Formats: sequence, structure tokens, C-alpha cells
Amino acid sequence: MSDLDQLTVTRNDVTHRYELRVGDVLAGFTMFRIDPQGRLHFPHTEVDPAFRGRGLAQAVVAEAMADVARRGETVVPHCPVVAGYLRKHEVPGLTIEWPDVPHPE
Repeated sequence: MSDLDQLTVTRNDVTHRYELRVGDVLAGFTMFRIDPQGRLHFPHTEVDPAFRGRGLAQAVVAEAMADVARRGETVVPHCPVVAGYLRKHEVPGLTIEWPDVPHPE
């Protein structure tokens, strides 16, 4: 069994991010902030250098977007990783409000 079989993604409302763990190790996260309208703005995604090249940024974003959709919340994608994911993947039930000034791909 590979260490990637032990992936978990959890929402941490204290730190305002979705955290991806490989076993017990924090391997990456995607941050969000909540605006006065309750929308989740995603400005940044990061993966620890020791875990890069394994598709973990996509994994944490995929699970974060699915969770946001299940909660009925709205995403505003500022992070290029999040925006790129949403341009390429359909997330059933997810409401997206694209920012006025998109990040370049």
C-alpha cells in the first residue's frame, strides 16, 4: 500500500483552509476566506515540497470543491490552481462566482 492510499482532506474552519494529510503528516492545503455574503474566496493552494509531483494539489482542491458544493456554499476562485481545476472539471452542485480580474493560467 502506498502512502497516497492514506490521503485525507478535512475542512479546518479555525485556520480557514482545507488540509490534506498523508497519514498523519500535513502535506498541503488550500486556503479560503469568507466574505460578508458568505462566499468562500480561495486565494492560495500549497503542497509541501516533499510531496510535490504526486497530484496532491488537485486532490485537495477536488475534495474542497466537492465539500463546498455539498454545503451549498459559493466559491470565488482567485488561486490559479483552484481556477484551473474548475475550468477543467465539473463539480455537481457547485456555485462559482468568477472574480472580475481572473488570474492568468
